[in-house]
Amino acid sequence: MYNRILLPIDGSDHSKLATKHAIDIADRNNGHITVLFVIEPNYPSLPVLPIATLPTPDDNYYDELREEGNKIIEEFEVEIEKNQLGGKCQNINFNTLIREGKPHIEILETMKEEDFDLLVMGASGRNSTIDRLALGSVTEMVIRESKIPVMVIP
Repeated sequence: MYNRILLPIDGSDHSKLATKHAIDIADRNNGHITVLFVIEPNYPSLPVLPIATLPTPDDNYYDELREEGNKIIEEFEVEIEKNQLGGKCQNINFNTLIREGKPHIEILETMKEEDFDLLVMGASGRNSTIDRLALGSVTEMVIRESKIPVMVIP
């Protein structure tokens, strides 16, 4: 039933739990997992300054974010390997994507671009306290606009 799973990850504990669930679902359904990491440039929240006065991130900043994304994706690959050694995940295929932008927008865009059956994601991410106060939860925004089933892992 769920053969093509989108798994946005950010390295948070909720994301790691979502990974375990996505692996389990894909393993039972001989499924495919697309792992998505979104690089989100974080600008300081200074409402009194015009945008033009904010510092522009340099290449080193983006390199650090990409390196962090690659590390988080490597952790996912290690999780798959551990499961394979335990006799699971023999029929799981997966690919990884790294995109730049606002996480909820990039998740929704990725969902539109490919034919996914299920989205599995953590209830909150690394910046959950700030996100809820300032912007609302990424998970909540994705749930509102998703056209496919969303499994939220607490």
